[in-house]
Amino acid sequence: MSQSPERSLLVPCLFSLAGVAVLLALGLWQVERLWWKNELIAQIDARSRAAPKPLAPSGQWASLMAGDHEYERVALAGVLEHDREALIYRASGKVAGAMSQPGYWVMTPLRLPDGARVLINRGFIALDRKDVFSRSAGQTFGEVAIIGLFRAPETRGFFTPPDNPAKGEWFTRDPAAIAAALQLERAAPFSIDEDAHAAPLGTPAGGATVIDIPNNHLSYALTWFGLAATLAGVFAAFVLRRGREA
Repeated sequence: MSQSPERSLLVPCLFSLAGVAVLLALGLWQVERLWWKNELIAQIDARSRAAPKPLAPSGQWASLMAGDHEYERVALAGVLEHDREALIYRASGKVAGAMSQPGYWVMTPLRLPDGARVLINRGFIALDRKDVFSRSAGQTFGEVAIIGLFRAPETRGFFTPPDNPAKGEWFTRDPAAIAAALQLERAAPFSIDEDAHAAPLGTPAGGATVIDIPNNHLSYALTWFGLAATLAGVFAAFVLRRGREA
């Protein structure tokens, strides 16, 4: 006994409705993520352009939520310890800058008046400037004032090579690991990217930060909504064909 056309369409209809509902929910979720990401980008932009704030006292560092201060401009002062720097390999320097060849970020400890230390990303140098004597003109001694951006520890990528502290080979901006390797006492769990400043040629000049936060949620949302419309269209075509056959 053959089923009625209505009953034969019941199961495909239920599956299609469920699929459309799931796809629409995914699209709406991406819209919510889009609003959240736009607000986050606006906050980061405001932080990076604001007047610098004094860095929090070392006694408060452990309780700082890095996400609440990422890219915040801060001011601090101390003595740079050039003999204890760490070089972090990078395939290139600033995307918009002149240095597009491989090189290093120069991470130098800044000793604060209370004895605590903060790693300062002083800028990018080319591979041929790895030897500290080739850039001694860029070293400053005595107390210096630093203005820069608060940076949380860098997340290690899947293809990032492992760091080798024994050989001084670093591929990730990891303040805790670097501080442990350099035997820095009372080191901050974050680092500071120093602002751009005049410096002798070939020495780190700051301004190494590139703020590039991916925001593809609109395209993702349109993709899910498009798939929902396609599924609805396919089901409608299926119903029309079954109607003609009936």
